[in-house]
Amino acid sequence: MQFAIVLYPGFTSLDVLGPYEVLGRLPDAEVVFVADEPGLVRNDLGSLSIDVVATLADVTAPDVVVVGGGPGQLEQMSNTGLHEWLRTVDRNSAWTTSVCTGSLLLAAAGLLDGRRATTHWAGLDQLAGFGVTPSKQRVVIDGHYATAAGVSAGIDMALTLAGLIAGDDVAQAVQLVIEYAPEPPYDAGSVDSAPAAVVESAMSKLSG
Repeated sequence: MQFAIVLYPGFTSLDVLGPYEVLGRLPDAEVVFVADEPGLVRNDLGSLSIDVVATLADVTAPDVVVVGGGPGQLEQMSNTGLHEWLRTVDRNSAWTTSVCTGSLLLAAAGLLDGRRATTHWAGLDQLAGFGVTPSKQRVVIDGHYATAAGVSAGIDMALTLAGLIAGDDVAQAVQLVIEYAPEPPYDAGSVDSAPAAVVESAMSKLSG
């Protein structure tokens, strides 16, 4: 089974590397990073790059598509080549998925019209403008679309997908291999639980 993970300049690394760690451990998995052009693609922090060998044109029939988010997503909203590729491969994909603001790219390509989806909390209101029903759930499954909320939720989405693809036992084994048993030291992982000052600080960082 081929998993195609889309990259573009300014991607958020955990958006794609979280699902990579999970999905790449499934039986007979082939993971390929794809981009407009081959070469190094740098993340949003500027200190990590992934060397992409395959272009979008090289990958024509992936079984699963993963689109991450990040500040670079804004520029990709007008990338008609990427949108056309997403629409084309979506016709035959078993799953088309996103993490964080990657769902806005799926929405811009017209794939989520009339469906439920989630994204990073700061971008949730934008989904409605594309005919999507926004959800605050961490992972949303609607048809063959799986969308995850912000960044770390990509691991949850990938484990959910792993269970649907390979069965619960395999997914749980992968969870154990990566020792995914989060016990965060703070209860500030959502807008609903974070103190108001923390939300304000986070908004400032995102807008900067």
